Parts: sequence; C-alpha cells; structure tokens
Amino acid sequence: MLTVDFSKLDLPAGSRVLDAGCGTGRHLTQAYRFRDVHVVGIDMSRKDADKANKTLNIMIHEAEDGGGMKLVSVSDITNLPFADETFDAVICSEVLEHIPDHRKAVSEIIRVLKPGRSLVVSVPRYLPERICWALSHDYHNEEGGHIRIFRKKELIDLLESAGAKCVDSSWAHSLHSPYWWLKCAVGHKNDEYPLVKLYHRFLVWDIMKKPLLTRALDKMLNPLISKSIVLYLRKGDQYGI
Repeated sequence: MLTVDFSKLDLPAGSRVLDAGCGTGRHLTQAYRFRDVHVVGIDMSRKDADKANKTLNIMIHEAEDGGGMKLVSVSDITNLPFADETFDAVICSEVLEHIPDHRKAVSEIIRVLKPGRSLVVSVPRYLPERICWALSHDYHNEEGGHIRIFRKKELIDLLESAGAKCVDSSWAHSLHSPYWWLKCAVGHKNDEYPLVKLYHRFLVWDIMKKPLLTRALDKMLNPLISKSIVLYLRKGDQYGI
C-alpha cells in the first residue's frame, strides 16, 4: 500500500533515494523499481529493516529491480549517518508522529537532501487521528505509538522553517480510517473481533485487486476522512534551522 505518489518525484537514472523510517519497505521497494536508482532505507526496528532487505533481495532474484544499488540499515532518524546533501530524494512516511525530537528529525532529513530536490512527508491526518485518540487511550500511549497529531499548517510551517518549500499536497487512504476507528473502539490490538477481521479482508482485497469502484470511493472520501496527509516539498538553495 503506497502513500507516496511516485509520479510526482523526479528520479532519473543515478538518483539516490533515502527512505527514512522505511519499515518493511513498501516505498523503498517501489523506488527500487526505477531504472538505475540507488535506494537506502533506515529504520529503528531491526526486524522491519531485515524484512525490507529480504524483499529487495527477492526483487533482485526475480529481476524486478531497476539495477541500482541498495542498502538497508538500523539507524536513528535524528542522527543520520550520511554526509550533507547526499540524496536526490527523501521519503519520510508515517514517521514524525512517533519521534519525540521531531524537529531534529526534520533537520536531519533536510540536511542530507540535495538543494532543489524532492522531500515527501506523510503523517496521519488531524481529524481521523483525533477520533482514534478519543476512542482509545492505549492506541497512542503504547511504546512506539503516536505521540502527537499534526495539523497541516503546523507541519508545513515546521518543514518550511527548516528549509523546504511545500509545492503540493494530497490525501491518502480514506477507506482505512473507519478500520482504525473500529479497531480503537473494540481494542486496537483485538484483530480477532469479527468486524475487524471482515474489514481487514476487505482492505487486503482492495489493495490487491484495485477495483474501479473502491478507487473512485477512496478518491471521493479522501478530502473528508483520509487517514494520511502527504506533503511534497523541495529543498531550497539555502537551508537553516
């Protein structure tokens, strides 16, 4: 399930892409399909990083990669082990809501990005996330959970004050919001609840089949209840904190 629209990114051959907080690699693997694009994924979870690396290796074996190089490692987004202006694009999807020092994380992802190049940041949208918090105390208080909710203007101001200009925005995954509201209402880890299981099966089917009806419904509902907001930015020639 992709949150980032890769058609909005300029990734010519030779580009280097960082997925900061890559998880199991959903965006990393998509970037790796581009011809001669080199990808780097970092995550704090060893388990997720290993799974992302395994998926990339399978892509190479099945000749589904674009021929670029790849690296996946366990690293801290607030202290990235890369030189200034290393990457042609940086993706940071559904990460900042987890990070105590989110300002330092923003500083780091912009530091390692080349001037004039693309940064994509997505976070849970304010209202759907606020409903989750209202329905479940445990949802946002477990270790590694969501510790803040961003308003759109607040997030844009944060990123622009660090040296990136917002050039576009979009919404994503409206059909996922009711699923999380349901989970929060019955226990956010209660995956065996019948309606939760049924809704999960529907989402998996939708992701795999991409039927026109649900794609149209998702597009129609996104302005109202999208699970995520996605910002597309470019780093300026000068950046400062």
